[in-house]
Amino acid sequence: MLKKKLSTPLEEGEINELKLGDIVYLTGEVYTARDKAHRRIIEYESRGKEKEIPIRNGAVIYHCGPLMRMLKGMQKKGEREGKGEWELIAAGPTTSSRMDDTTPVVIEKLGIRAIIGKGGMGISTREAMRKYGCVYFSMTGGAAVLAATRIKAVEAVYWEDLGMAEAVWYLLVEDFGPLVVSIDAGGNSLYAEINEEAKRKVDSMSQSPIAK
Repeated sequence: MLKKKLSTPLEEGEINELKLGDIVYLTGEVYTARDKAHRRIIEYESRGKEKEIPIRNGAVIYHCGPLMRMLKGMQKKGEREGKGEWELIAAGPTTSSRMDDTTPVVIEKLGIRAIIGKGGMGISTREAMRKYGCVYFSMTGGAAVLAATRIKAVEAVYWEDLGMAEAVWYLLVEDFGPLVVSIDAGGNSLYAEINEEAKRKVDSMSQSPIAK
């Protein structure tokens, strides 16, 4: 197990070097995206509206529905969408399996390098990570306020019509973590390994003379 400090944009070589169980602290750009944002990305891609997708190619996506408070109104007309003064109250991870049906396409179309969330993701997403070079970082659930302290700036918000939790928030983070590499770029899953080990122990106990 290694502890690493990484900065965005993440390079393919950095991604490939990460091993299951490594601890990462991330600095740079992160975009939040949940169910509705994923579906809109796919919709825009299918309609040839790629330029209207606010998430940059090769970005890091955070499965998060942050709690925000606006301190000042929007800037004058013509300035960047959502560029106001926001206070970030909490920013804990969302259960990632909610996005399992849409994430493989999002990884492919946007070249996503890393996803932050909780609970792991399924086989189809793991296969997309292996194929296109992406990793999954687990963030501790229940630490929403702590996570917010590592977010240094709210640069913009996009697709506000989806609602606060479902909008795409463009954030700048510093030493964001600790994040655990739970799915590596080879599609190997720490969750799967733990489940398999637990199953072996249960099977072993069921076959022991004492259990019988």
